[in-house]
Amino acid sequence: MIALVAGATRGTGRGIAVALGAAGATVYCAGRSVRGRRSEMDRPETIEETAGLVTAAGGTGVPARADFLDPEQVAELAARVRREQGRLDVLVNDVWGGDHLWQWNTPVWEHDQDKGLRLLRLAIDTHLISGRHLLPLLIENEGGLVVEVTDGTWSFNETRYRENVYYDLAKMSVNRLAFAWSHELRPHGGTAVAVTPGFLRSEAMLDNFGVTEDNWREAKADSAWMVSETPAYVGRGVAALARDPGRRRWSGRSVSSEELAMAYGLTDVDGSRPRVWSYITEVREKDGDTTSWAAYR
Repeated sequence: MIALVAGATRGTGRGIAVALGAAGATVYCAGRSVRGRRSEMDRPETIEETAGLVTAAGGTGVPARADFLDPEQVAELAARVRREQGRLDVLVNDVWGGDHLWQWNTPVWEHDQDKGLRLLRLAIDTHLISGRHLLPLLIENEGGLVVEVTDGTWSFNETRYRENVYYDLAKMSVNRLAFAWSHELRPHGGTAVAVTPGFLRSEAMLDNFGVTEDNWREAKADSAWMVSETPAYVGRGVAALARDPGRRRWSGRSVSSEELAMAYGLTDVDGSRPRVWSYITEVREKDGDTTSWAAYR
């Protein structure tokens, strides 16, 4: 299996890349942050680190620096994969990089417009540019898979306003992209699915709460944090999807990590099966007993 994860530097992208590696895949770990050169997010994680983790998991990790807002760089990356592998079986679009740009619960007339428009470019344009240059390689062999990574399923987001107009548009648009790809890939036997993790214990989120993966339960956060998950959880779900010969039944859908875990019998690294979206809709939004979180992991 030859896979490319766009946005593999950290978080969900890294989790998916490593899980694909554990499934034996060769994974091109694409992103902007490399040793000695950070992206605008100014985080320490690098694509070289991710590639090393992929290899350690049993696959072959290949670091591939690319800015997915630059069509020429993405075209060069596609040419590289074609030259080195001759095919592409799985494309994961997880490019984001907008954490430092959004202003929570801020109306459009108060939100910094330049930051908002930059956020949209990072969240949407990057995925379109990825599709333009990498899908031609993917469709050369029947059965390719595209995974669009977002925050919140279509059904969750369509009835809830997500923080501010820019973030709301970004995350809903990525769900719609998977639906669009599913139609364009259908004549080529391809599958496209939008996938959302739950409350993710990413590197940045752990830093934000001043904890590590070893003591994450000590974070001062709302009760949903107790139903949080590691990036490996959604990664295992995507890897199972990639290995599933019947995955076309998922095409065009928008699903969560918990849905994939239930369907494929998966757990997180601690053996639990977090269901944070269920917790949010069944407990927190209904002012239920927030101490009941243990029943959701």
